Amino acid sequence: MPIAHVNGADVHYTDTGSPPGKPDAPAVVFGHGLLFSGWMFSHQVEALEDHYRCVTIDWRSQGQSPMARDGHDMDTLTSDVLGLLDHLGLDAVHYVGLSMGGYVGMRLAARHPERVLSLALLDTGSGPEDADKVSKYRLLANVYLVVGPGPLRRQIEPLMFGPMIRSDAAGQEVLNQWFGLLRGTSRAGIRRAVLGVVERTPVDDELGDIRARTLVAVGADDVSQEPYKSEALAAAIDGAKLEIVPDAGHSSTIEQPAVLTRLIREHLEG
Repeated sequence: MPIAHVNGADVHYTDTGSPPGKPDAPAVVFGHGLLFSGWMFSHQVEALEDHYRCVTIDWRSQGQSPMARDGHDMDTLTSDVLGLLDHLGLDAVHYVGLSMGGYVGMRLAARHPERVLSLALLDTGSGPEDADKVSKYRLLANVYLVVGPGPLRRQIEPLMFGPMIRSDAAGQEVLNQWFGLLRGTSRAGIRRAVLGVVERTPVDDELGDIRARTLVAVGADDVSQEPYKSEALAAAIDGAKLEIVPDAGHSSTIEQPAVLTRLIREHLEG
């Protein structure tokens, strides 16, 4: 299990390495959403690894990364990415971030444009958490610490997934796999990660500093980061392309893997 000690924390990552015969292939770094891990990009990594070096990072206290006592804010996570790039000897990379991973990606591209070849922002937004959701999410985080994810599954799933994947047997198998992975994660760590997202600062005033070619994509059924937020995000980033994905909620790479893989591949190819 590859663990890198970066920026004062241990983070788990995966790295496919350069494709055979392509030692200079560009790297694509994937940053996952809250309550997930690099697993949520499995389909995309499998489809792209013959042409790109694919790297996933598990944010502090999530996925297979050990629980960290602090540093769950988006600025610190951005520094974690930079530390991992340095650890792997990567200079400029393509970056793909979903939700929480997108919050990091915006900061990375705006503040360190020399490290970002292109940017894909999936199911994410540049503003703060909606005021009417903050107290609910804080309560869920505190309850989660006490009881774990089991009793909260019916409340969490509609926030993470759209109705289509939740309505059939094949979709339930995927959701069960996700939930099994979530169960294996530290409760205290998840609480800290949730609060890091809920208490994030907006970066609307930094979007004008993004120079990387940018794709913005969102599930049409996303209730956690509604499509209008992606529309505003794309409008604020110079030259950004917007895609609204039918029959997908907040976890579009899982819910519509073939569509997202195609969009990301086309974006990488420019």
